[in-house]
Amino acid sequence: RVRLVESGGGSEQAEGSLRLSCVFSGFTSSRYSMAWFRQAPGKEREGVAALDTGGITQYVASVKGRFTISQDIGKNTLYLQMNHLKPEDTATYYCAAKLGVGAPLLDYYYPFWGQGTQVTVSS
Repeated sequence: RVRLVESGGGSEQAEGSLRLSCVFSGFTSSRYSMAWFRQAPGKEREGVAALDTGGITQYVASVKGRFTISQDIGKNTLYLQMNHLKPEDTATYYCAAKLGVGAPLLDYYYPFWGQGTQVTVSS
């Protein structure tokens, strides 16, 4: 079965950087999409960045130019490099996966989810 385990969250000051990691396993296909979502208290879950094995990457407008999604296939790890952090980036961040390409930023496309990692940015 597909398993996703996130790490790398923590507390950082504004304009700082953090890198999230998501180790994945159990995919039954070499064609898949993976994404990072986040949810702040009292807000809906939001797609942050996504990529697929076909080369597509997508970002929500609020993180373009600051966040970078990437993967190391040899290490079965998805990353989210977050630079120039802002207090509004504070949220629980989730790694998600789906079989098939497309890299959507909509959560209902993703059947597989990690447990989440907290990111807190102070001003």
